[in-house]
Amino acid sequence: MSGNGRRPTILVIEDDRSLREGLSMNFSLQGYRVVTAADGEEGLAQAFDARPDVIVLDLMLPGLSGLEILAELRARTEAVPVLILSARGKTSDKVEGLRLGADDYLGKPFELPELLARVEVLLRRRRGERDGAPAIRFGTVEVDPRCRRVAVAGGEVALSAKEFDLLLLLARAPGRPFTREQILEQVWGWGFEGTVRTVDNFIRSLRQKIEADPANPRHLQTVRQVGYKLER
Repeated sequence: MSGNGRRPTILVIEDDRSLREGLSMNFSLQGYRVVTAADGEEGLAQAFDARPDVIVLDLMLPGLSGLEILAELRARTEAVPVLILSARGKTSDKVEGLRLGADDYLGKPFELPELLARVEVLLRRRRGERDGAPAIRFGTVEVDPRCRRVAVAGGEVALSAKEFDLLLLLARAPGRPFTREQILEQVWGWGFEGTVRTVDNFIRSLRQKIEADPANPRHLQTVRQVGYKLER
C-alpha cells in the first residue's frame, strides 16, 4: 500500500492475452490495482489516463513498440518507473531500453516471484521519493526527488530515468568521489551487462543538460583515475 492508503496501480502493456491476464491476476492477488493494454496506442493512453505507479512493458507490441512508448513517456518528462518485460534478451535491446529511461529489464521466460520482487522495489523507491527528502539545490540546479524533476535556472530539464538516478546519487553526497563501478552498481544494478563507458556517456549527457559550460563543468567533475563527483 502507498503511504496514504491508496492501492498502487500497475499498468501491464502486453499483447499476449494469456500472459496479460495471468499478470493481471497475480498483481491483483498482491493487492495492487491493475490496468491492462493489449497494444501500443492503448498502452500509451493508459500510461497517462490511469496514472500508474509502475508500468510493466512488453517491447514487441502491435502499433507503437514498447521502446516508442518509453521514449514518448520520457519526452513528456513522465517519471513513472518502467520495467521492460521482453523476449528480446539481447544486450543491445537492454542497453537501448535503459538508455531511453527504463528502470529495469527482465527477459522472458521469467519467474513470477522475481517479477513481483522487482516491481515491489520500484514501488518502494517511488514511495520514498514521494514521501521523502526535500529538493537538493546547487548553483542554478534544483533536483526534486519527490516528483523526479530537475530544473536549471527555473526551467525544467527533461532527463531519462537513469540520468536522474545518476544525478541524484551524486547530488546526495556532494564532494564524494564515486568510481564508475560503484555508479554502475547503485544506478544500474548488478544485472546490467554494459560497461563503465556507459557511465561516461551518461555523465556527458548530463553535463550538456545542466552545466552552463559542459566542456568546463562546474558541478559534475571528473576525479582522475577514480570516477566522478558533484561539487556544489
